[in-house]
Amino acid sequence: MQASLFSSVPGNHTPSNDPLWLRELREREQASWTTIRNLGVEPRHALSDGVIYILSDALKWIKDLPADSIHAVVTDPPYGMIEYEEKNHAKLRKGRGGVWRIPPSFDGANRKPVPRFTVLSKGELVKLDGFFRSVATGLLRALAPGGHVFIASNPLISTTTFHAFIDSGFEKRGELIRLVQTLRGGDRPKGAEEDFADVTVMPRSCWEPWGLFRKPFRGTVAANLRKWGTGGLRRISDNEPFRDVIQCSPTRAAEKNIAAHPSLKPQRFMRKVVRAALPLGIGIVYDPFAGAGSTLAAAGALGYCAVGTDSDSQYFAMAQQAFQALSSLSVTEAHDQSKNRPQSS
Repeated sequence: MQASLFSSVPGNHTPSNDPLWLRELREREQASWTTIRNLGVEPRHALSDGVIYILSDALKWIKDLPADSIHAVVTDPPYGMIEYEEKNHAKLRKGRGGVWRIPPSFDGANRKPVPRFTVLSKGELVKLDGFFRSVATGLLRALAPGGHVFIASNPLISTTTFHAFIDSGFEKRGELIRLVQTLRGGDRPKGAEEDFADVTVMPRSCWEPWGLFRKPFRGTVAANLRKWGTGGLRRISDNEPFRDVIQCSPTRAAEKNIAAHPSLKPQRFMRKVVRAALPLGIGIVYDPFAGAGSTLAAAGALGYCAVGTDSDSQYFAMAQQAFQALSSLSVTEAHDQSKNRPQSS
């Protein structure tokens, strides 16, 4: 907690010589955190002094959040929803597939299951749009003015997801592109590989889009930063701004062994995104679909206050076991340069 309240704001200063607006900003963060960590009656894990995981449906919990109480959202949601319905999720855990594609081993490497978004019907796409409009509407009320949303998507359905946020009142501020070589796509027609040896059904995926949205605010960015601590993104350094392209290889085996979630994002990527989400290092990060806790672990490693929700009891338990190990992982740029066999993550 102390890292978020005192040392995470750029510059060499102590609370006693901070300007009044900065001291007030920290006090409001503390008050919001006290309220949020005690909100509701759902089961919860205090993963650390500054990170809470709540077993709850996201839409229900967002509805109960006080207005203007959180400062950033970083999340990797269930892209197609149906893949996390009980019947399909149970098939995934049993290795039977359903809407999940369970690929065979490739060149000695086990490929992770991936949802088959190409099979979504028109009705399921309409349901998907409605779901994300509900999420966006709730977050628009709960976020402080100028607060950002970073939301992972997929090239097949990002248009649907992102349009829902724009229609709900968010400003689109761009897209964050994660350059990552996976084994999604690039296959020949199933059952006719020899007949169509020169045909690829879909391009091999080499990138992952993250939508970047901001809650509108009045006045200047500087005034909003002083009042809410939001409105911009935290720079990488004095000489380098946060950039919208991040090269990051798939999640390492060491992390997947800690948390066996089907779409676990690597800490070396998540920490960059979560760090950027709070421009002054002050505020509360929220992950509505916390899964195995990769966003929460990144926030914990950075000393940020964070809260996550998820309705899956197995992932809720998994995050409790994985948080300390994930948040204490050593992350260096050398990991991005290491040779990784392409895989899905």
